Amino acid sequence: MNCPKISDNASCRVRSRSRLIMAPHQHFCNYYIVSTYLSYLDGPRFFFSSTSPMSSRQSPCPCLPLSTMHWGNIGHGTHSSKPPAIPAPIYRHAAPSGPWPWMDLESDIVLETELVPSARQSVERWKWRGYPQNLFGNWVADRVARSKMVENCSREPREKCRIYYVDVLESGNFKSTNDTDPPIEVDESALSQLWDQLQIEPTGLRLRVLLVDNMKHPVLQMLGTRYNIEPCFFSSSLNWIPSRYQEEVAKKRGDHITVTLLFARTAPWDKPAAPSHNKHASCGEKAIDTQESLRLRSVHSPAEKYLLQDLLALHMIRSSDPCGSTIISYHPGAQWNRTTAERLKNLVRKVGESVYWQKIFQQSKDPTFFFLAILWYALYAWDESLDHLYTHMNWLETNGLSTNDNNLTTELHTMQAQLLHYASLLEDFRKSVTFVRNTPSPVLESSKFTDQARRDTNKLMRKECDNLLSEIDRLGFQLKNITELARATVNFVDSRRMQDLTIATVRDSAAMKQISYLTMIFLPASFVAGVFGMNVKEITDDATETITHYAVVSIVFTVLTAWLVVAFQSHSSLHEPESGFWQRLAWPFSYVIRHMLRLLGSQPGDLP
Repeated sequence: MNCPKISDNASCRVRSRSRLIMAPHQHFCNYYIVSTYLSYLDGPRFFFSSTSPMSSRQSPCPCLPLSTMHWGNIGHGTHSSKPPAIPAPIYRHAAPSGPWPWMDLESDIVLETELVPSARQSVERWKWRGYPQNLFGNWVADRVARSKMVENCSREPREKCRIYYVDVLESGNFKSTNDTDPPIEVDESALSQLWDQLQIEPTGLRLRVLLVDNMKHPVLQMLGTRYNIEPCFFSSSLNWIPSRYQEEVAKKRGDHITVTLLFARTAPWDKPAAPSHNKHASCGEKAIDTQESLRLRSVHSPAEKYLLQDLLALHMIRSSDPCGSTIISYHPGAQWNRTTAERLKNLVRKVGESVYWQKIFQQSKDPTFFFLAILWYALYAWDESLDHLYTHMNWLETNGLSTNDNNLTTELHTMQAQLLHYASLLEDFRKSVTFVRNTPSPVLESSKFTDQARRDTNKLMRKECDNLLSEIDRLGFQLKNITELARATVNFVDSRRMQDLTIATVRDSAAMKQISYLTMIFLPASFVAGVFGMNVKEITDDATETITHYAVVSIVFTVLTAWLVVAFQSHSSLHEPESGFWQRLAWPFSYVIRHMLRLLGSQPGDLP
């Protein structure tokens, strides 16, 4: 497998200005994104500069036609009272194994796949502008718009795109921070310079880790073109979709592996300037959303603590070439308040200070161990989060049992749903580690590794993956205990509320019984008063009616009322099921005939 480099032929493949046949119900926003994406392909607009170039190589920016693409402040940079909820993942679009990426079966949109040659793509310096379609022909403009690959990139001008990097030497030692700091800061002044820097093949390295903060669309296109990255990595990362897959497998030369996973992490969130008048405002007024962050009200601090879902998106190019392997890490924008590239870069550098891991890097030249070491960050975050979650669960249990606050009951039900969701995320973490363990690098088959070194590397990889999996099992057991505690607390609180309702019902029944007793006392007197107040000859001499007439009229109206009540009932034992209104209206006759036939030994079904 060659060092990640795109040939001139690849740059001249083609890009397509797709014609879209749009259904009447298609949203206008998709059309806007497609139009923006197509206009962006017409020519360079933004340029980047580096405050810390990887080399001193400089390249002037060519004067090519400019197009218009705005990185506006749409939906970015606003601070709310709680962390924003992440989008619900669309798992069917997670991996490239799906034959229809970002296509909905119910959609009426016809994707235009005809490739239109573009002379501008033949320019080596600007060939990355055609990504992803210049390398992956089925990723036409409409598909890119559906995946929100452009829309979800950072569009806030005040957010600087920075690329941090960590270099690991062939010996397994890390380069000093003086050689890798400060990061490459992307702005609008030297776009071609960044592209030229990405073309430089490092020497004497086993691995280079690139960590990108506030990913801009041009940077995405450059990285995708330079390292021939499957677009599913960017689409799954930008849309918070867990995924894991291997592609571009070349025997003895290398491959590409991708792991995108969500994990729980505790983070502070500044309180809004205007305090809320009701701490339980809007609680219980909307459906439970497991994508939202969980506020830990049991933690008392100046900044509110939230249990939020963080993202670890890693794409690794494992190569046997002298330029070494590469890991690319995507990090969400600043408005998400998730793990930054700088934070992860510092943690990666601390891996080089670990005596345990340094021995591993010296025992094996497989760069996958660095990939595995980064996955430990998710485990540390899970462990700390479950500790805070257990404390919060105990706080909810104590307050829920000592008070009768309906908001706490709602919060308990919300936590129960969140815990079930966390269990699925932890299972994704387990599958990701298992995927790394079961996907050995093709580089192990190269001449760099002897048979003994290959066996030792595979044995060591299984051992380290099993160590991580055992820790995940421990977290799963801990999460299960918290879930059982939440379920028991919810059941106890619900049963106590049912007990309170039962007590209230019994109290109301006693009051109704007293009213009934009071009514029974006055019932004989009311009956006597009603009888003596009747205007009949038997009681009043000058009356014109008799008590016989009263009895006849009362009986007739009582029978008529009972007849109509039964006829208007759709279900009754006095008439056949599923009978029409007119059949039910004749229920006295059918009832009598049915019973007569039954007495004579016939069946009701014999009726005509």
